[in-house]
Amino acid sequence: MAGLLVEPVARLIEAFARLPGIGPKTAQRLTYHLLRAADTEARSLAAALVDVRDKVVFCERCFNISDAPLCAICLDGGRDVRRLCIVEEPLDVLAIERTAEFRGLYHVLHGAISPIDGIGPDRLKIRELLARVDTAHAEGSPFEEVILATNPTLEGEATAMYLDERLDGHVGAVTRIARGIPVGGDLEYADEVTLIRALQGRRALGDRSR
Repeated sequence: MAGLLVEPVARLIEAFARLPGIGPKTAQRLTYHLLRAADTEARSLAAALVDVRDKVVFCERCFNISDAPLCAICLDGGRDVRRLCIVEEPLDVLAIERTAEFRGLYHVLHGAISPIDGIGPDRLKIRELLARVDTAHAEGSPFEEVILATNPTLEGEATAMYLDERLDGHVGAVTRIARGIPVGGDLEYADEVTLIRALQGRRALGDRSR
């Protein structure tokens, strides 16, 4: 098959296929879409890729994506500096920000602990997190609450448990985001961890004492 393709096309298909969530068929469709697309569309995509590599960095404090040493959230004087939300990836910051419910600061781990994949605490931004917590404590303004917002997966749970142990005694409180069956979800499709957490977090429907 590879011998039937001209070299630039084969290279682009291989490049797309290396991206997460994109299989060989999708890689081929994307490549042939760009071949048929207007010249401006393909060049705009290429320019955007170059700009991401050249102009986007990780915030030196929270490790969210940024175009400056400190991201917009860390520079925002209106944020609640007493609360810190820990997430796995920068996309998780965007998801939480869309709710407009949290006005504190963030720390992005860039992954989760996964021994089976050879990912230990040293591969994540945990050392930087602990240093950040210690600095805040030494300056007399420790975090009143650290919210563990890692994903409700086995890896996310393992990461949350590890961080809970490491943060104990260094912050006011360590909390975990609630987990359970999503609205519109079916029990038969829920994984075991989700069902366990949903049962553990059950609550009364209303006050029947009246």
